[in-house]
Amino acid sequence: MKKKILKRSYTAIVFVGLVLLSILINKYLFATLFLIFTIISLTEFYILTEKRGFKPQKKYGISIGALIFIISFLHFNEIIAITWYLILIPLFVSLIISELYRKKEHTFRYIAFTIFGIIYIVFPFSLLNYMIINPFTNNEFSSVIILSFFALIWINDTGAYIIGSNFGKHKLFERISPKKTWEGSAGGVIMTLILSYVLSLFFDELTMPQWIILAIIISVFGTYGDLAESMLKRRVGVKDSGTILPGHGGLLDRFDSIFFAAPMVFVYLKILEKLV
Repeated sequence: MKKKILKRSYTAIVFVGLVLLSILINKYLFATLFLIFTIISLTEFYILTEKRGFKPQKKYGISIGALIFIISFLHFNEIIAITWYLILIPLFVSLIISELYRKKEHTFRYIAFTIFGIIYIVFPFSLLNYMIINPFTNNEFSSVIILSFFALIWINDTGAYIIGSNFGKHKLFERISPKKTWEGSAGGVIMTLILSYVLSLFFDELTMPQWIILAIIISVFGTYGDLAESMLKRRVGVKDSGTILPGHGGLLDRFDSIFFAAPMVFVYLKILEKLV
């Protein structure tokens, strides 16, 4: 048990350290690291679907996913125009056409899982590229929003785990995730709100009420993201999405909260950007 805890701790330190360093050094290192994370996470997703007997177009899906991430980074940093996204239209059409030549059963299921993996994983990761700039100061590089996003995600997960482990009695969603409780979820929300208040004291990118709303969005949709990934693993019949992180499982297991939280935070920040 002690070795397991140490393994988890070492992995967590290295993983968090990599993410923080990539953010603090520069946006190009961040983009490179998260492009790698995107490719690995999408690969894990396709491997999970294969365990259920489906045959997604892994290479095609991963290639399109990587391109979407790169275009998003370049667009949000005003290096290329938004019209570059148009290249994705013929690529998605080609994906469907190529299925004609694979001679597989359940063709449209394979297409659906290939595209769903891109929507579920690649789009949220791509939207993180928007958070590494400060949309309220002429899109200059800034680590405040993205660091705050990850800090709020992590404190929500940590608070839910600590409170749920010690005081959890009422199941939140037993059919999907038997260990999650309402008490744990409430603990995560409270700790996230406290951190958002602290952030508002030091950073003026958002007002205090805006920081609070950001915390609520992350807590609610981060929890749903966690539940969605638990549902996926339960349907497949596996405990972890992969083995790349000793003691923690796969990257999908570490980023599950982000897949729902990032798109909702993106929408929220875009609304605030328009109001400035």
